[in-house]
Amino acid sequence: MLAITRRTVVCALAAAVAFAGTASAETVLKVALHSDLKIIDPIWTTALISTHHGSMVYDTLFAVDDKLAVKPQMVDKWEVSPDKLTWTFTLRDGLEWHDGKPVTAEDCVASIKRWGAKDSMGQKLMGVVADLSAPDAKTIKMVLKEPYGLVLESLGKSSSNVPFMMPKRIADGDPNTQITDATGSGPFIFKKDEWKPGEKAVYLKNPKYKPRPEPASGLSGGKLAKVDRVEWITIPDQQTQVSALLNGEIDLIEIVPPDLLPLLQKDKNVKIMVTNTAGRQYDMRFNVLHKPFDNPKVRQAVLYALDQKAFLEANVGNPAYYKECRSVFPCGSPLESTKGWEDKLSGNTAKAKQILQEAGYDGTPVVLMHQTDTAGHNNLATVAKPQLEAAGFKVDLQSMDWQTLVTRRTKKDPLDKGGWSAFFTSWGSTDVMNPVSAAFLNAACDKATFGWPCDEALEKLRDAYAKETDPAKQKAIAEAVQLRVIDYPTFAPLGQFTTPTAIRSNVDGLLQTPSLALWNVEKK
Repeated sequence: MLAITRRTVVCALAAAVAFAGTASAETVLKVALHSDLKIIDPIWTTALISTHHGSMVYDTLFAVDDKLAVKPQMVDKWEVSPDKLTWTFTLRDGLEWHDGKPVTAEDCVASIKRWGAKDSMGQKLMGVVADLSAPDAKTIKMVLKEPYGLVLESLGKSSSNVPFMMPKRIADGDPNTQITDATGSGPFIFKKDEWKPGEKAVYLKNPKYKPRPEPASGLSGGKLAKVDRVEWITIPDQQTQVSALLNGEIDLIEIVPPDLLPLLQKDKNVKIMVTNTAGRQYDMRFNVLHKPFDNPKVRQAVLYALDQKAFLEANVGNPAYYKECRSVFPCGSPLESTKGWEDKLSGNTAKAKQILQEAGYDGTPVVLMHQTDTAGHNNLATVAKPQLEAAGFKVDLQSMDWQTLVTRRTKKDPLDKGGWSAFFTSWGSTDVMNPVSAAFLNAACDKATFGWPCDEALEKLRDAYAKETDPAKQKAIAEAVQLRVIDYPTFAPLGQFTTPTAIRSNVDGLLQTPSLALWNVEKK
């Protein structure tokens, strides 16, 4: 397996070198990311690799800086009416799609609507929008039914799903159907003709991109592409990634498992850094459509059966890069609270057994989808299986690569026809900071993301949070959400972690961002 992987990598790298040789003085940045790119629609899926792709080729109306403050990006200026119902946004000059056509307000209106049909935060925003229009080519007008406190936070959302702007001809399509045209207006252009899933994805510097005048900060500011070509080289084996970096065959590894860090730290030609200092949250997601997790009481048993520390030890290993956190919202964030969760996620098998018996569990197998090829996530399902079995669950562990899982999790089929009961993933802490942004708290039935929880009480609390501006009252609502998730579990939070990134010492400018940004990166 390793020899095959290595041979594939060497072939891909040789092809890359051959191409670079034909382009005089062309600067090529080669990176190995956490997953292979198979889906290029960052609105259709929340998969982080597709968000990374989106950040390369698209731009956003607003973005967060390195302090997570929302800043204008494609927007030049905006104003709000005194009654706080009408928001008017003016696009800045010089915005152009990769096909040479100018970016218009109509494009942005269509893009907001497509994103708003899929994203948890977008759905809440669009729920209070009475009218969204483009009075002229540079003006976006948003009229609300009532004042809403998260307008800019929604449009400046930093990770999945990011409200990327697309041409109207693309954004007008069905939001539940994947797009195949990656025309954007961002700092890089996707070379679809060179894209080979399983091998590489290629991006070229956009020579017509007009960056903002401010310095780059987080995901905001001037997005200056400082290399001519970026190649995402698919290297499934982590040891092979490390060898390729040490040999100078690639320039960056997005996620280095802590057990391999010592190999890199000894080499003076390699630098280690954490780009997402806010970190990520591991989660187990339930599918509530089918037995056994259609029963909230059965899901509640899981909250007692699972042990956070075991997941963190198996998937991160180094305590310097993880911490236990019995809070629905990230520890270290304003909404952190352990209220109601003090006795959960500690591997209380006896309590889990008791609840499972009370729930009338009938032995229906739990179909766990297990991703085998994503660094730091490979052992989530394998840790859960024995913990659930000890509590009395029957478990059917089904292994697959991450991109197969990403596609399968969208299906609502019964378990005996390819369906699923649960899967494991992680969200950036900035994604799950509050009840509105956290996709796994969306309990709007068919409008919710995969897993499709349906709970009116949870939705009323999320609505209340979105309309509240007093931080103390927001905190109280968030705690009520946290308590409701115990009675009606939609997911299980499994602790927090950060991921070290390794880069060659001749590479500079990698930004502190919630998701990977490769503009501002210079290769000397």
